[in-house]
Formats: sequence, C-alpha cells, structure tokens
Amino acid sequence: MKQVLSILIILGVFLLFRELISKYQAVKRQQSEGVEQTEPNSPPAAASSAALPALPPNMEAALEAAQKQGADGLRNFLRQYGYAVHDPRRAAIELDLALLVNLKDPTEARAIFKSVQERTPRSSPVYERVKRLEKTFH
Repeated sequence: MKQVLSILIILGVFLLFRELISKYQAVKRQQSEGVEQTEPNSPPAAASSAALPALPPNMEAALEAAQKQGADGLRNFLRQYGYAVHDPRRAAIELDLALLVNLKDPTEARAIFKSVQERTPRSSPVYERVKRLEKTFH
C-alpha cells in the first residue's frame, strides 16, 4: 500500500512540475512576442491620441496646427473637419478641447465631457482617460 501511495505522490509531483514548466514557457513566449496578457472583459490600455484610428492621414497636419492654437483652434478644427473624424480619435480630441476650455468656461467643458462620456463604450481605447477625467468635470 505504501508503494502505491508513493508512486501516486511521485506521479502527482511530476505532473504538477510538467504543468508549471508549460505555463512558464507560454508566458515567456508571450513576452518575447510582445503580447500583454489581459483579462477578456478589461478595456484596452489607454492609447496616445496620435495612435488612435479614425483620422484620415491627410488631416494630421491640420490637427497639429489646431492643437498649437489651443481651444479655439481645436474648436474650429472640429467644426471644419468633424464630419471626417470618428471615435475614438474624435473623443480624444474633444477631451483635449474640454481640458483647454475648462479654464475659461467650465460649463462648456462639462457639456463636451458629458457628450464624450455618453458615447464612449468600455471597450474604447479612450475609456480609461474618460474615467480618470470624471472627477475633474463633476
């Protein structure tokens, strides 16, 4: 009986060791490929505004010029090209605008933020930024 129990314990330790080795190799492989392990329902990591999709490449220069002009420049950019800019890039631009406008007109800034917040799903790359800014605009 002792021999059977010893064999079962040795077999269990061997299987556990083998499982640990395979998990270690999987994690090492993911790290070498540059893939981050995230939970399936977690929102993506916050992305920089320039890396977000939904802005036609020919409008990058116009956006940069508008950002240099401050709140008025971004507001004019959205009036002129807003039809061609879509979320999540539009949301990021509007959040930038809300932060700039907040110093002069907090009511307008809250309205801009609220419109972005209402249309931003949890799966959006700007969701984390919206969550961080909630305290600023409430």
